[in-house]
Amino acid sequence: MSGSLHAFDPRLSIVMPVFNEERTLETITRRVFAACGDFAEVIFVDDGSTDRSSAILRSLARPRDTVITKRNGGKGSAVRAGYRVARGGYVIVQDADLEYSPGEIPAMLAYAEERGLGALYGSRRRKKQKQFVHLATFIGGTMLTCIFDVLYLRRLTDQPTCYKMVRLDVLRTLPLCENDFRYDPEITCLLARRGVHIAEYPVSYTPRSFAEGKKICWKDWFKWVWVFVKLRVMSLPS
Repeated sequence: MSGSLHAFDPRLSIVMPVFNEERTLETITRRVFAACGDFAEVIFVDDGSTDRSSAILRSLARPRDTVITKRNGGKGSAVRAGYRVARGGYVIVQDADLEYSPGEIPAMLAYAEERGLGALYGSRRRKKQKQFVHLATFIGGTMLTCIFDVLYLRRLTDQPTCYKMVRLDVLRTLPLCENDFRYDPEITCLLARRGVHIAEYPVSYTPRSFAEGKKICWKDWFKWVWVFVKLRVMSLPS
């Protein structure tokens, strides 16, 4: 792990899990810096990439940022590694692809801070825009949100969104343990079980195809549902 803790006190920690994203990594990193450079630290987590991702990260990281290199363990394990060293008042995950626009993070952060929110999700469904490349992924994501809402008596519109902004003190209370894509439903379920209100904010979305590198697949859908059910009935540590 490399990084330098100066006097900079970030309002936001942006965790970027990376696995073989050399094609888009420099572009998304520069977009993050341009949009959030004044108030955020970026925690890059290279999850065992076999391409040039690690070298690109080290060339781009600023003194205030952190670069973590680990063996491949899945997106959840990478995100948790970033969470452990976060210092901002809020924490958000930014995927290394170009599906989500970092330019909308400042407005999300201001919205969360002004209202003292424990969690704020960027909803793709609350903005009129192209929602999918593959219809099946859109239907699957919509069904996941519906299943979550029914099980946890919530009214979210976009549970699988990448943009999950959580206040650091709230995040520290969540016993996260999933290593793969199941970390995503896990964090939502744990927030709900803790009684944390999850607000939503409309965000832009540029979906990519599987040919462009989208990694989640239909098998993850069933794993997602299992997490919903498991965390609805199991006892949580106090």
